[in-house]
Amino acid sequence: MRLAMVAGEASGDLLAGLLLGGLKQRWPALAAAGIGGPRMAEQGFEAWWPSDKLAVHGYAEALRHYREIAGIRNALAARLLGATGDERPAAFIGVDAPDFNLGLEQRLKAAGTKTVHFVCPSIWAWRGGRARKLAASCDHVLCLFPFEPALLREHGVAATYVGHPLADTIPLVPPRAASRAALGLGADDVVVALLPGSRRGEVRHIAPPFLRAAALLHRQRPALRFVLPVAPGLDALLTPMLAEHASGVPIQLMTGQSNASHAALAACDVTLIASGTATLEAALFKRPMVIGYAMHPLSWAIMKRMRYQPWVGLPNILLRDFVVPELLQHDCRAEPLAAALARWLDDDAARAALATRFEALHHELRRDTARAAADAIAQVLQA
Repeated sequence: MRLAMVAGEASGDLLAGLLLGGLKQRWPALAAAGIGGPRMAEQGFEAWWPSDKLAVHGYAEALRHYREIAGIRNALAARLLGATGDERPAAFIGVDAPDFNLGLEQRLKAAGTKTVHFVCPSIWAWRGGRARKLAASCDHVLCLFPFEPALLREHGVAATYVGHPLADTIPLVPPRAASRAALGLGADDVVVALLPGSRRGEVRHIAPPFLRAAALLHRQRPALRFVLPVAPGLDALLTPMLAEHASGVPIQLMTGQSNASHAALAACDVTLIASGTATLEAALFKRPMVIGYAMHPLSWAIMKRMRYQPWVGLPNILLRDFVVPELLQHDCRAEPLAAALARWLDDDAARAALATRFEALHHELRRDTARAAADAIAQVLQA
């Protein structure tokens, strides 16, 4: 069987790689091609374009790259619609990246190709109008969170809750000692993980205040150790930022490591982290966090008006409470970031209570996602 797939940026590549593993268990001879990254390549995926071509940050950056991204989408659509015989995909699976994938899915569905969207767009958080586009674009949606299928059914969209694949792959008890040993950290070291994002646009806006917060904490607590996993291709961007904003701070850059963010989260005591999928990973590792985020002022002004609820971070959204602090845009500055991290470090009881809530969330999201998703896709193919 042959599938076409598109995953945008690192988080989509991670999810798609896990999904492909489950699909290949069901269909060992599966062939898949389209747009993807290294995690998908590990499963034999043929990437016609790399997933980082879609990794843009906010509306302002999307406008700058619009012509290139639209050209890729048109070229991919032409290639898939023109495929015949064994080259014609049995289905298209769009993994996240709704602004790119939904329009493509709509064209493919209209031409008779089965379409599946993996990861329900956050219509419960902002841009609820996309529910209508989902109905026109997708034969089925695979949902990561338990409340999403009922919401989609209200809009006439068939959907299945498959759990979150990260909840299956991240152990219930994080390997703290092993991760620290691998990073050369002592058992008694107090470690802060810095995760300023995996996209260039994110890093440009978020890494400077994160690094300044680390420098401030280092002056206050010289014994602190810092680790910073670096997404592929971002070394040259981050290195001068370290020299400018955190000179002399013991920040250990984790470059060229597979699953570096997971190693950092397993090893740390607390993390300063950009909003996104990584915050859910931190929750599954049972780590207290401070969520920070900043973007181009135009993008922020647009997105702020579209929000439906008070939370931005996934842990807070899923638990319906501000269980971890969110410092966004104008509040994403060194002093409040450092102060919020210090409160976690100084409050053993708060860290323990948070870990209990995160453990319950981890159990709720564990559903053998790869198998459940493969079952749902098989039903779509048979329909």
